Amino acid sequence: MQVNKAMILAAGYGKRMLPLTENTPKPLIQIGMKSLLERSIEILIKLGVNDIRINIFYLADKIESFIKEKNYSIPIKLIREQELLDTGGGIYNATKDFNKDPFYVLNPDTIWNRSYYEELKILENLYFSKNNPVLLLVDKKNSHDKSFKGDFNLGPNQLITRKANNQFIFTGAQIINRNIFHSISSKIFSMNEVWNQLIADQKLFGIESNQTFLHLNNLNVYEDLKKNKLID
Repeated sequence: MQVNKAMILAAGYGKRMLPLTENTPKPLIQIGMKSLLERSIEILIKLGVNDIRINIFYLADKIESFIKEKNYSIPIKLIREQELLDTGGGIYNATKDFNKDPFYVLNPDTIWNRSYYEELKILENLYFSKNNPVLLLVDKKNSHDKSFKGDFNLGPNQLITRKANNQFIFTGAQIINRNIFHSISSKIFSMNEVWNQLIADQKLFGIESNQTFLHLNNLNVYEDLKKNKLID
């Protein structure tokens, strides 16, 4: 079994990256030789994904032009939001025609590269073995940016939990299906609302990434990555 659908979150303003994002949407910021969005698309194609949705809002025309110019070999459908729907609302709105099929969701703020391939394949296997949503996590000690407080803990049987102190950061990669939204009635909502319910029901699982976590969190991180040439 294989996950062959995916969604990339690309609608936000990227305010912490100003002034770079005054005229460039954050997903199109160049990191090394490629943009954040290009890296996300390439790892998904390498994983065997053949159908991608991308939600867009801020400077949407520029992302549309980028996708048109790249002319990728697989279908990539851009979903324009009329208002920002937050992470959960954006995913729910963009994946309506995925029906009950599982799909990847990637946050392009993470600098995805070929080193993640094996881990994401393991994540895929975990999804099918647990038949429940799965997240790729990383120990915060392995994050280049030390400002992250931690999002989750990883317990026995690969169950994800949350406590006052959390050791693991969400990398921005998950595999889900639309069944997880069955109890949501809001149009605009965060994935945290969904994750918290899944955790309460003991239905959220994860694996630990061994990569150094590079995430474009703010302008200082961007300058540091450029200066020290930490990409790839």
